[in-house]
Amino acid sequence: MTAFTGEFWRGDSTGFAAAATSRLFNHRRPAARPRAVLRAAHAADVAAGVKLAAAEGLQVAVRSGGHSWPAWSLREDTLLIDLARFTGMSHEPGSGIVAVGPAVRGGLDLDPYLAGHQRFFPVGHSPTVGMGGFLLQGGIGWNCRGWGWAAESVESMEVVTAAGERVRCSETENADLFWAARGSGPGFFGVVTEFRLRTRPRFRALTRSTYVYPAELAPEVLSWYLAARSEVPPTVELAAVGCTPPGSDTPVLIIDGLTFDGGPASLAALGTCPVVGKALASSVAQPVDFADLQAEQLRANPEGHRYFADNAFLTGAPSQLLPALIPAFTPLPTDRTFTVLGDFTPLLSRPRPEMALSVQTDLYFAAYVIGASAGDDARCRSWLDGVMDRVAPHSAGCYLGDSDLAVRPDRIMSAAAWSKFQQIAAIRDPDGRFPGYLGTPLQ
Repeated sequence: MTAFTGEFWRGDSTGFAAAATSRLFNHRRPAARPRAVLRAAHAADVAAGVKLAAAEGLQVAVRSGGHSWPAWSLREDTLLIDLARFTGMSHEPGSGIVAVGPAVRGGLDLDPYLAGHQRFFPVGHSPTVGMGGFLLQGGIGWNCRGWGWAAESVESMEVVTAAGERVRCSETENADLFWAARGSGPGFFGVVTEFRLRTRPRFRALTRSTYVYPAELAPEVLSWYLAARSEVPPTVELAAVGCTPPGSDTPVLIIDGLTFDGGPASLAALGTCPVVGKALASSVAQPVDFADLQAEQLRANPEGHRYFADNAFLTGAPSQLLPALIPAFTPLPTDRTFTVLGDFTPLLSRPRPEMALSVQTDLYFAAYVIGASAGDDARCRSWLDGVMDRVAPHSAGCYLGDSDLAVRPDRIMSAAAWSKFQQIAAIRDPDGRFPGYLGTPLQ
């Protein structure tokens, strides 16, 4: 019997059931369960766990933060390695590098820690998202539009391989694993036990403009948005959001711009919508605290709910996209549901390092359908399926962090990247120790 410093449960052990679903954010959970769970205490535990799985003929599933919508970590015939105890953080003042464990929550843990050092990293919008899955899937963080994918700022990582070896990965060390890790998400054939991230100086000021339109104006507002977004500078995070405001039963369409040190002038284009005079409310170029933005995200992503999510990077002329997009913003199936149309125009003009992450366009659509009980599931599923049926013909691929490939397969890498990824996997994980994706990505 392998001795672990951390906790270990077999399927018949007391506490196994709770350990198998520990920290899963989405309360809509699949029936699959692992054979055993290891809550590792350190990297040596992880390595021993991978070797134990090999000896017993099990595959290895991994849980970092537990925020996956389809619960990637719940797989049959696996040893689930739970990284809940990997929450360490350390900052190097000279280099600005921060080392983080994969279970560190970006908004609740890492950002306050970095604020104390006057540094910033573009963590996930939902503050409870763990850094492990976020970075492996590429990381659409704060102002990804202007700063790029969070995975671009990974300097190196510590990985336990499919052979149970502990290795360091970077652009010069085990470069094949480093390439594969940044963008392959739950398909990665290793366990990352630490990330080293390049941080940036903390912003001095945040300024925000918000325009709230009645949902029936979606055709006019979205048509304007698709044209005007290219006029907004890269300091601005820009989105069109369909949601139902708290205390209301009527959906609205919000145009939201947040600028990091860009000042009021960078938000001027948001006021040029032809129907701006019909906005229900507006807040123009107002200062905002990052803590308030995170509190807003916590309210929008409540715990204890049942989530359905999907997304697509869109391509096509506005005349083609609008008929598919407008029904996604009104009506909404529940008062918690929200949809987002984000602009990535500046991102496409930036040089990007070579990595598995290889699918993107300048327009990103995502839908988050949130129900309170199992009785909402059929209605939520039906609405999201209808939305994605209209959007899918315009999809160039999807972002793994908001996808459910078992329900709607889509491209997650370019054809060249997918071929390279499979070649590396065949060498690094010849026995298929890691189970790969739930569902089969399109190619």
